[in-house]
Amino acid sequence: MTVKTTGAVLAAGAVIALGVARKVSRRGTGTTEPSRWLAVTVNAPPEMVQQRLRDAMAELDVETRVAPAPGGRGTEIAARLRNAATGPARRLAGSDPRQDVRRRLREVKSLVEADEVVLPDESTTGRPTPGGALVRLATRRAGGEGRL
Repeated sequence: MTVKTTGAVLAAGAVIALGVARKVSRRGTGTTEPSRWLAVTVNAPPEMVQQRLRDAMAELDVETRVAPAPGGRGTEIAARLRNAATGPARRLAGSDPRQDVRRRLREVKSLVEADEVVLPDESTTGRPTPGGALVRLATRRAGGEGRL
């Protein structure tokens, strides 16, 4: 690589890094994140959902609400942490307390709709492969993060 090419690549990298840093800084420090509601729609009437939701969220410091889903399509259940310090660093480290709230909302939905917590199928191969490692990583990560 020539000196000009190397300089151009470094300059492009610096511009991209600056853009990413600006975007991240606009998001803020995450101080308003604990008040964000996490919600899921369950295909069941509110009476069936309320007791399971209370049981699932009993030991967490969360606010919950149960309301009819828009369009008469079941029940919308939502939960949010009352007092939890979250932020980008905790999320990246995998210690975000909202992960537990997300997981429990998924479990309540699964228990109400299927009467059991539905888990992904186990691997059908006994030999670990690079592709399988990616699937295992995604499956482990999906339990705490992602869309509800």
